Amino acid sequence: MEFRDLKRQYQLLETDINKAIASVLANADFISGNQVEILEKRLSDYVGVKHCISCANGTDALSMVLRAWGVGQGDAVFVPDFTFFATAEVVSFVGATPIFVDVDERTFNIDPYKLELKIVETIKNGNLNPKVIIPVDLFGLLADYSAIEIIAKKYKLLILEDGAQGFGAEQNGKRACSFGQAATTSFFPAKPLGCYGDGGAIFTNDDALAATLESLRVHGKGADKYDNIQIGVNSRLDTIQAAILNVKFDEFIKNELTAVNNVYVKYNIHLSNVIEVPYIPEGNTSSFAQYTVKLKNKDQRDGLKQYLLNNGIPSMVYYTKPLHKQTAFSNLNISDKDYSVANKLCNTALSLPMHPYLTDEDIDFVTSHIKKFLSIDV
Repeated sequence: MEFRDLKRQYQLLETDINKAIASVLANADFISGNQVEILEKRLSDYVGVKHCISCANGTDALSMVLRAWGVGQGDAVFVPDFTFFATAEVVSFVGATPIFVDVDERTFNIDPYKLELKIVETIKNGNLNPKVIIPVDLFGLLADYSAIEIIAKKYKLLILEDGAQGFGAEQNGKRACSFGQAATTSFFPAKPLGCYGDGGAIFTNDDALAATLESLRVHGKGADKYDNIQIGVNSRLDTIQAAILNVKFDEFIKNELTAVNNVYVKYNIHLSNVIEVPYIPEGNTSSFAQYTVKLKNKDQRDGLKQYLLNNGIPSMVYYTKPLHKQTAFSNLNISDKDYSVANKLCNTALSLPMHPYLTDEDIDFVTSHIKKFLSIDV
């Protein structure tokens, strides 16, 4: 059994993907081919924003937006404590300071109440200038943007939506990557919409920001490609990856989002009475980058993980360590007291196999072994 079955997906799309790749090879149009522009237009239309600027990966997408906004030394950027390292890494990369915020235990996403407390605390300390909030759409579920937008407006902060795991999700009729002044996503293979390597994109309605980003991603070029108007980076989406994504995007829209939500429902039917299953607030639809359950404690979580592995079922721990405990941030000397939920989730959360191609037999196999383990454990 695969944790995320990209092999089965390729078998289904093999003919169209091979044809798309062959077209790029035949035309030798490897960099900035027309497939990239086609993809960007399709993605911006789908999300519902004016601009999509593709790039080499989701991490570059985040850092380029921060650079375009002039975020740097002396600025504070607020990020959830329970997420992948890249969300905070880019803050330090541009010279700013990440301020970690504990998360909501039910949604795994940044807690708006605790976010405001951290903003007020930062203002009171007076050492940093609050500048940006980076909510993460963790595991495919959108952050609480209605609350976050009110807070951002109150304190005059920018919102940069990290939609690396949430592409395709919706909240009250708005799609992921349409929130804030800018949003980003990742096309890493295991993401809801993934390519066969690295890739990413930035979404915005801001014309000036889009122009700056288009320059930044190609060495800061101006109208003349050999007249560089700013210090940029080399972060283009390869034409081959764009061609692959154009094929996979069709399937994503037609079938995969519906299929993965059907898997969620079927998992819940089996597991709702035996374990804590994912919580999806009213008005939300998740794209389910992960299906993450919660156990009673670390011993039970680790025991279930090993039991599943022994029976041929892969599972993953996201995440083993919260951001405030990462070695790279040890110089910030952050107290542990404000992160009780993130600490708990790192000991209790477990992600099960989740993808659009799980069969009813697969789901029965996984859930029956979970039930067997829990009956043994209790």
